[in-house]
Amino acid sequence: MTGDSRPPARLWSRDFILAFGANAFSMMVFYLLLTSMALYAAERFQASDSAAGLASSAYIIGSILARLFAGRLLDVVGRKRMLMVSLAAFVVFSLLYIPAETLPGLIGLRFLHGVAFGAGNTALGASVQAIIPPARRSEGTGYYGLSATLATATGPFLAVSLSSSGNYTAIFYASAAFSVASFVIALMLRMPRRPQRTRPAAGQPGLRQGGLRQGGLRQGRFLASLVERTVLPVTMVILLTGVGYSGVVAFLASYADSRGVANAASGFFLTYAVAVAFSRLFMGRLQDRHGDNAVIYPALAAFAAGVGMLAFPPSPATIAAAALLAGFGYSTLMSGLQAIAVSKVPSTHIGTAVSTFYLVLDVGVGLGPVALGLLVPAAGFQGMYAACSALAVAAIGVYHLVHGRHQGPPLRQEGRPTP
Repeated sequence: MTGDSRPPARLWSRDFILAFGANAFSMMVFYLLLTSMALYAAERFQASDSAAGLASSAYIIGSILARLFAGRLLDVVGRKRMLMVSLAAFVVFSLLYIPAETLPGLIGLRFLHGVAFGAGNTALGASVQAIIPPARRSEGTGYYGLSATLATATGPFLAVSLSSSGNYTAIFYASAAFSVASFVIALMLRMPRRPQRTRPAAGQPGLRQGGLRQGGLRQGRFLASLVERTVLPVTMVILLTGVGYSGVVAFLASYADSRGVANAASGFFLTYAVAVAFSRLFMGRLQDRHGDNAVIYPALAAFAAGVGMLAFPPSPATIAAAALLAGFGYSTLMSGLQAIAVSKVPSTHIGTAVSTFYLVLDVGVGLGPVALGLLVPAAGFQGMYAACSALAVAAIGVYHLVHGRHQGPPLRQEGRPTP
């Protein structure tokens, strides 16, 4: 019997479904608090706009810091242990919002909560990559991303509904309940046995060797061991598009309100979520069957066009069309580029590869609004969105140089193991 006649490896296994649920609940907490935190800080502590923004972004700063170390640590201490410790801390920090009495205390709590999220999200992402059959990695990564898509639609809706009546306590209780649900589901998750790392050769850096215990590891070599350098070139694509996406998240509401189409902006994210869900259903399968270029090039073009449409005078029709194109493009890039990154490393390095991918993504999405905010006074919102579209076009060239021109047949065909 030939390899093509064999039935495809099972994707929707018990553990894949559990990982899907655990991620959905943890992402609900992320979006629930991210949407409401700046307004809560302003109303509860009379925080200035900059301080309220810090209360919101401190979470992302903590997540970035955690991802820098989490990938390397989980490859050493184990995925399940890292996941459960992180999610346990996630539950504790979710409960501490209620007694927080000062703005500095709230900001510090947001930072620590982000650390727990970054570590747990990295561990869960690495775990699900080990659960997904290699021959269906792109498809499985896309389906797994639907868990975050559900949170994208329901988390902000729930936050706006509760915060409009000033019921922030209910928001904090809901986030704690979702955190507990994520922890309980992850507790039942069974993970494949982690392949053993080869012992570093004499003189090579290791997390438990020389440098950390004996002081023999130089700082530069230690920092280099925290990221997977093999995947850094392809992550530059998600960095550029992440900056563009941050411009949509951070400034679309203000832009639409200034042009008198605020209701269209509120519908943008609902339309965006529909486009994301639709793309997740089939783009991963196309990538597995026809190769990375078959989906990444169209996704980059769609994202560039979607963001570029926002550079024109906004109307309900143009905003809805922009949401469809940007949602289709960005969601495909998120899952497709992550599958490419994971396919470039051996199974013992999956944790560091996933951590590196999300670390670069967080830098783009988290710090993008700072750079774009400096551009708005000079170029206006339309000029800023034109710049975001230009970044996406530049990402097409970057992808071609670092990966697209080297691709031959599909990299994850049935029967061909992942490197």
